[in-house]
Amino acid sequence: MGANTLNILRPSVNNLTVRIFVRAARLDFEEADVWGQTTSPEYLEKYPAHLTPMLEEEGLPRGSLGESCAIMQYLCNKHGLDEFYPTDPGARAMVDNAMFYLIGTFYPLLTRATYPTLGFPQYPGEVATSAADDDMKAQAQQEAEAALAEPLDVFRAFFLDEKPFIGGANPSIADMRLAATLEFLRAIDYEFPAWAEEYMERMESALGEAYSEPAADVRGYIAQMKSQAG
Repeated sequence: MGANTLNILRPSVNNLTVRIFVRAARLDFEEADVWGQTTSPEYLEKYPAHLTPMLEEEGLPRGSLGESCAIMQYLCNKHGLDEFYPTDPGARAMVDNAMFYLIGTFYPLLTRATYPTLGFPQYPGEVATSAADDDMKAQAQQEAEAALAEPLDVFRAFFLDEKPFIGGANPSIADMRLAATLEFLRAIDYEFPAWAEEYMERMESALGEAYSEPAADVRGYIAQMKSQAG
């Protein structure tokens, strides 16, 4: 086991986020693909939430840690990675705000818009009842896709504010979370505004292989699911 062990599922926004981060930060880590194992007794003993990514590391109070943003924040704090997570209170607050806004407001809409195409199960109670018919689910997907434009533009108008990245001149952990999330909009051929396309290009250019290597897993999965849907 390496200094950091990441338990992951490859075709996932949350996992892509941390996979980009550990590569960009050049941290020593081992990836364990736990497809089909997250509800095993062994995994549940380590992390009862049975989610990924899940970091295992000595020194953590429970030996493990989940949630992509929490993992990145922890590793930045531990290793002094101020370039990804600034220590200035105001700058850090903006990074935190961007991540929490994405998780709480933007990401729920994205899941409703993309999960049917990606083949991921809908959440219990989706579309008022999990027994909703296909027409109701299709309508909910379309409405979620239409609703994405407004919160997406908040990133342009407020968090980026004419800067290259949320982090300023260089990508922050909030940028990694946003870019990984936007990758999944490719599943529904979402029409990106010009600024978002340029932002995605800047992210991949700035991070290079740290971005493109794990993103290739997601892009391959999306292409496969789209071909099956077609």
